[in-house]
Amino acid sequence: MTESAGELFDLGYKRYEGPREGRMRARKAVFTNGVRTTLGLGRSSSAKVLPIIFFVAVMAPAVVLALVASQASALDLPGHSDYYQSVSIMLLLFSAIIAPELLCPDRRTGVIGLYLVRPLTVTDYLAGRWLAFFSITLLLVYSGQVILLFGLTLSAESPGEYLQDNWLDIPRFFGAGFLIALFTTTLSLAISAFTTRKAYAAAFVIGIFIISSAVAGILTGCEEHNDGAGGGVGQCEPLTGDFAKWFGLIDVRGVTIHMSDLIFDVKSTPEGSGRIAVLHNIIPISTYEACLAG
Repeated sequence: MTESAGELFDLGYKRYEGPREGRMRARKAVFTNGVRTTLGLGRSSSAKVLPIIFFVAVMAPAVVLALVASQASALDLPGHSDYYQSVSIMLLLFSAIIAPELLCPDRRTGVIGLYLVRPLTVTDYLAGRWLAFFSITLLLVYSGQVILLFGLTLSAESPGEYLQDNWLDIPRFFGAGFLIALFTTTLSLAISAFTTRKAYAAAFVIGIFIISSAVAGILTGCEEHNDGAGGGVGQCEPLTGDFAKWFGLIDVRGVTIHMSDLIFDVKSTPEGSGRIAVLHNIIPISTYEACLAG
C-alpha cells in the first residue's frame, strides 16, 4: 500500500497591529454594501439594468421640460410643484422592486447571521440598509429637480430675475423630496423585512399601491348634482359624507402627491390647470380632489 505523504508548514502567528475601527467600521461596511446593492455594482450586468431604467425614467420628464423651455420660453410649462407628481409612480415602483434586494437575500441565505457575529447589532444593520437606500432614493429625487431648475433658469429671458422670483421653489423641492424619499424608503423596507422572497415583497408593495388607490376611490367617490339655477354642475357629495377627506388618506400613492402639494402650497383642481398628475390617474383625480377639498 502506498502511504499518503503530507507536509506541515509552520507559518507562524502574527497579531494584528492595525487600527481597530470596531462597530463604526462595521456600520460603514453595511452602508457601502447597501449602496452597491441598490445600484447593482459588483454584480452581473442584468442587476444594473433596472436601476438604470428607473434613473432614466425619473430624469426624462425633467430633461424634456428643460429642452422645451429652452426652445419655447413663452409657454406656460409645468414647474417644480408638478415634477414629483409626474414621477411619483416611478419612484414607488423603484422602491418596491429595489428595496427587497437589501434585506430578503441576507435573510434567505443566512448571511445576516455572519453580520451579527461582528460588533454589529440588528439596529445597526437595519439602519445601514435604510440609510443606503434612502441616500440613493434622495439622489434620484433631487437630480431631476436640479436639472429642471437649470433648464428653466437658463431658458428664461433674465435668469437672475427668474431666480429672484422663484427662489422659494428651491427649499420647497428639497423639503418635498426629502419627505417623499423618507416615505417610499421606509414603507418598502418595512414590508421587505417580513419575507425572505424578493418577488413576494415587491408584489406586496405594488399590491398595496393598487388596492389602496382603488379602495380610496370607492370610499371617496361622489356624484355631482345640478345646482338648479342654470342647469350647471353643483356641489360634489361624497358617498361617505364628511369622512371622505379622511378616507382619501388610504391611497398610498396619493400620499407623496399631497405632501408635495402641501409644501408647494398648491391645490389640484378638477380641470387639472395644467398639472401633470392628471396623466397618471389610478383613481379619478377630479373626484378625489373635490372630495378632499370638501
